[in-house]
Amino acid sequence: MPQKTSIVFENITSEDIVPLTAIMTRAFDEDARIHLGEGRKSGPEGYDDGGFLEKWALNSPTESHKILVNGELAGACILWIREDGYNYLGNIFLDVIYQNQGIGLKVWNMIEEKYTDTKKWSTDTPGFSKRNHRFYMQKCGFRLVEIQNQGNLEEESYLMEKVMN
Repeated sequence: MPQKTSIVFENITSEDIVPLTAIMTRAFDEDARIHLGEGRKSGPEGYDDGGFLEKWALNSPTESHKILVNGELAGACILWIREDGYNYLGNIFLDVIYQNQGIGLKVWNMIEEKYTDTKKWSTDTPGFSKRNHRFYMQKCGFRLVEIQNQGNLEEESYLMEKVMN
């Protein structure tokens, strides 16, 4: 009988930056490899040296959670939660060994359940990342509202929204 997957959010602390940076690097580099080719790397500034997580998870007005799957550190999410209910998903990332198992969708559902006062979620993702597009639009219910830098493979960005009921 398959084991039930336990997913827990905990606040990110400074002790989490090094292991989460390694996970983030693997996740983003794998996405770049799939969509841009072998040996390619791509991610937001500081994704592979801890700078991104230091800045956005620890030193900004975000709600930043590490994601534990069956007690093991598996990834993180960074959220901007606003009083007016117009919230922003900065990112969700999972280590490659946890991808393509439905865990990301479970994480997203947990976010929606946690932030029930949300009127609208917004996010963006690289234009090249077709897996992200499918995840957000087909699985999580976001819709594409704008493409920025259209046609520029590495600078193109898909802006998406999900209006909540």
